[in-house]
Amino acid sequence: MIRRQGHEVPGERLPGRLQRWRVDYPRRGRRGPLRYVPSWRQVIGLSLLCGGALTALLGYVYATVDLPDANATARAEANVYYWADGTQMVSVGPVNRQNVPLSDIPASLQNAVIAAENATFYSDPGFSVRGLGRAVVNMARGREVQGGSTITQQYVKNTYLTQDQTLDRKVRELFLAVKLSRTLSKQEILQGYLNTSWFGRDAYGVQAAAVSYYGTDARNLDPGQSALLAALLKGGEQYDPSQSPANHRRAEARWRHILDRQVELGRLTARERARYTVFPEPRPRSVSTSLSGQTGYLVDVANKDITNRTGLTAEELGRGGYRIRTTFDKDRVEQLRRSVESVATRTLDPARRVDDRHVQFGAASVRPDDGAVLALYGGRDATEHFTNNADTAGVPVGSAFKPFVLAAALRDGDLGDTAPDGAGDRSALRRAMLRGGSGVSRRLGEDVGLDKVRDLAVAAGLLPRSMAPLDPAFPAGTSTPSAIRMADAYATFANDGRRNDPYSVTAVTHQGTPLEGLDRPPSRRVLEPEVAEEVARAMRDVAVDAVDPATIRALDPIAAGRTGGDDQLSAAWFVGYTDQLSTAVTVFRDKPGEAALLPITGVGGAGRARADFLPLRVWSSYMTSALSAPGRT
Repeated sequence: MIRRQGHEVPGERLPGRLQRWRVDYPRRGRRGPLRYVPSWRQVIGLSLLCGGALTALLGYVYATVDLPDANATARAEANVYYWADGTQMVSVGPVNRQNVPLSDIPASLQNAVIAAENATFYSDPGFSVRGLGRAVVNMARGREVQGGSTITQQYVKNTYLTQDQTLDRKVRELFLAVKLSRTLSKQEILQGYLNTSWFGRDAYGVQAAAVSYYGTDARNLDPGQSALLAALLKGGEQYDPSQSPANHRRAEARWRHILDRQVELGRLTARERARYTVFPEPRPRSVSTSLSGQTGYLVDVANKDITNRTGLTAEELGRGGYRIRTTFDKDRVEQLRRSVESVATRTLDPARRVDDRHVQFGAASVRPDDGAVLALYGGRDATEHFTNNADTAGVPVGSAFKPFVLAAALRDGDLGDTAPDGAGDRSALRRAMLRGGSGVSRRLGEDVGLDKVRDLAVAAGLLPRSMAPLDPAFPAGTSTPSAIRMADAYATFANDGRRNDPYSVTAVTHQGTPLEGLDRPPSRRVLEPEVAEEVARAMRDVAVDAVDPATIRALDPIAAGRTGGDDQLSAAWFVGYTDQLSTAVTVFRDKPGEAALLPITGVGGAGRARADFLPLRVWSSYMTSALSAPGRT
């Protein structure tokens, strides 16, 4: 019989082939509501049908979903700059992250994170069925779609997705986690997770977190410190113990739980656990701007050195991810800063004296034997005064230029008619340069040839673009080299006439790969040793006349050049060296909005006199402290 409109029609049956596929529903032989209760065969069949369809759908989605490109935040890294001793100076970039390989992350930190976040990490397929079920239940209850995500799922969220708590994002997270588990090894996933996770304090990744909380590299963390960083993965804003007493209680409780959990999982022995009973207090959070003080000037000089020597563009460098080892000596940078600020505080009174307003200091210190820039002073604060006074052009060097004129005369000039009274010997010429004013420099420069003086100065280390026009005033120091270049050029005399280009970066890596092009050219001879020594003798005479006896005794021998009272230019300089340091200091007045420098007459209460004593005081203070510190050679 065939059913028609709810009735059985006698004598009519389906063909045999179709009869087999007939669905007996509502069920025959039942009456009332029972007709609509499916049989167990129907339940199983329907379940298999739905399961098969779901499996096919999941298979199709898995086969067609591709890992997207990492999001911009996950790719972003800071540039990290290091002092000469290898300690971190500053991290600069839109995201405070420094990726490190898993080999640089101690096992104690890996174990703590696994114990805290995903105990089955090495055995699970990349996702948690329980966590996914919890997400579905939360969605049904109208709550946020949260659940116990695995490390793999969290890595997917950090790297490929947003932080939105939606079912759609959770489903995508699941598929991408499975895909990623079949693409990367567990070690690669753990490394990626530890480098992309947020630990509070604007620190992304374990390296940035280790520096922020403990002032050290991640590889130096002990199990106690590692357990606290693992606790912070639950939420830095709630578990950073320095933020509030409540945070401290939460952090300490979770810290103990993570250590105990590692013992339960066999990732830490009970004996080792017993060593960590005192909570490892992190250091207070630093709220200072990263480029304040002298740091911004140091970074500026290092960046210029990289782009000049390697061909790397500023845009490429700005994308981040570079590890930059500099030549800067942290102690000497601090000594130079203190020297400048101490002299300025003791000498200047801008509130009472108009002449003391808008006074600027610039200084640089170079190692003579190789040209390494060890310290500089660029201004009061790189976030307030944007021009780097140690690396700026525009400040005339005055009679501190004399040694180049003398060197050119000794190397290229005919001394028979050069020195006063026809004295053609070198000692007479040296005495004339020392005792004479700018008029002697001008006559000597004209006799030797202005082009030869310029070429000698450039060969010694000054930049061609800082050279003034070759007019009669040129030998008197109208050129405008930077303090870095003056310190380096004087180092040529200290180095027996061999020149080294100044440099501030010793090594750069990007994602572990060294940057090529940082090999420095070898030193090259620009003066014969006897010429360099004769110039050095003249500069030692200058030092004896200028430097106080206590400094002479402490730093002997000193060779120096300086501006003097007959200089008509609006800047004061003192440049001097020992066999260990060549340091240049300049003082000038620069009012924002005015193109020309202001006069320095009367600065420091000097009446009608120039302020040439200021750079000398800074130089003496710095050199004495820098060369007398313990461990200095």
